[in-house]
Parts: sequence; C-alpha cells; structure tokens
Amino acid sequence: MRNQRIGFMQGRLSPIRNGRIQSFPWGTWQEEFDIASRLSLRKIEWTIDSVDFDSNPLLTLSGRQEIICLKSLFNMEIPSVTCDYFMENPPWKSDAGQILVGIESILSGMINIDSKILVVPLVDNSSMGFSVKISQVVEFFNPISNLLRKSGIRIAFETDLSPGPFAEFIREFDADIYGINYDIGNSASLGFDPTKEFEAYGTRIINVHIKDRLLGGTTVPLGSGNADFPLVLRCLNEWGYVGNLIMQTARADDGNHAGALNQYRDQVVRWLDEAK
Repeated sequence: MRNQRIGFMQGRLSPIRNGRIQSFPWGTWQEEFDIASRLSLRKIEWTIDSVDFDSNPLLTLSGRQEIICLKSLFNMEIPSVTCDYFMENPPWKSDAGQILVGIESILSGMINIDSKILVVPLVDNSSMGFSVKISQVVEFFNPISNLLRKSGIRIAFETDLSPGPFAEFIREFDADIYGINYDIGNSASLGFDPTKEFEAYGTRIINVHIKDRLLGGTTVPLGSGNADFPLVLRCLNEWGYVGNLIMQTARADDGNHAGALNQYRDQVVRWLDEAK
C-alpha cells in the first residue's frame, strides 16, 4: 500500500520544546513509538541535534538496545536519520575532525538499528552559499565513503542550491552512496520550479520530506502554502521514485500533534491517489 511509504519526523508527536519546530524529543521519544503505532504510522525518521549530542539514544549502547526493543514491540522502522547536528556544526565553520568523529558515531548507531539513509542538511547555518566550494564538501566526506559502502548506508544531501548548481554539486559524489533529500516545502519557499528540479537531478533523489512553506516564508499546514504537491508527486512518479515520504510538517496550534499528523497523512494519501 502506498501509505506504508509515509513516515514522520521524530518529535512531531511530542510537545514543542523551546519554541523549536524540530528538535529531539527528550523525555517523550519512547512514547512516540506507541502513538505512531496507533496512528498506523510505521516509519520514523530519527533526529540528532547539537543539544546533548553524545546522550542521544542512537549514540549510546543502552539507547540503541531500547530503540531496537521499541521497534520490535511496535513493528516500527527507522529507515533514515536527519543530522541537524551537522547543520548546526558545519565543518567549514567548526572543528572538522570533531564533526567527522560525530558522523562516524552516528553511522555506527545506524548500522546497529538497521537505518539506511543519513540526511545531511546543508541549509541555514551550514548553507554553502557563495563562500563554500564543492571541493570542501567532497574533501570532508571522502574519509567515510568506504564505511558507507561497507555498511550499505547512503547520505542524502539537502541544500538550498538552485537546480543547476545542485546538479553540479551532486555529480561530484558517487551515486551508489550519495543522493539527495528533496524537501518539498523548502523548494517551494525558495520559489524553485519542481519540473526543472527533477530534470536536473530527479534520478538522484533517495529521500523526500513532506512539508509546506510560504514563498520566502515559514512552514505552514499542508495545502496552505506555496508547495504544489500534486505536481511534485507526479514528478516523483515519472522519475521512478519509490522511496519514503517523511512528514516534516507544521506543528498543531492546539497541541494536538497526533491529530494534525493523522490529518496530514490522510491528505498525502489523497494526493498520492490523484497523482497515479
């Protein structure tokens, strides 16, 4: 069933922390497995940020054991991990050696819990912009390429580059271990034409974030922003994408995050049916 491809970003079923739309849900991450199961959502994209990085359950032995138990208990998958830690600590602004050690720790945890895609966001504080050269990014990731091949893990880059430069960027990386995370809302916010994006790099997309944003603005409920979901989903079909669709959606104003996520999932299913 198509809706089995739909998952959610960890934290979307927990209260908002410190006013941040996305952060690791300390204190409630275990509960999200139960809530998601009752919503018939079977895929979670794990999140790792800078706050208490070393204590994230994915990076501790006891934490990984608990994750594996919860996956089994609630019949859940964790197919991907979003590394916001990298976004907050880009190697060209931080200690590259320390960041590399951090990513290697994340990959070790992913191997343990059978997670296959690491999303690396090169946006906001880690945006490449005009000052960061592609060669700098390639040089940083080269040391872990062999580990990626051995583990079967792939890195999905997310950037704010326009279609042409993004295509030029991703061509510098081996397609068997590096791909693209396509964020529907972020592309809409930047005013990109989905048709041109897919023509530039459609075959390299290996993960998708479902989100809606206003042009030049913030995240809003699905269908109320500038994202053209029917067009994007048709493009995904035409370019042969059969991977996951992870809801990185707006939070509920009334605090009923489970109810909001359930409605969003149903809307995505409708769009998928229309895009057939």
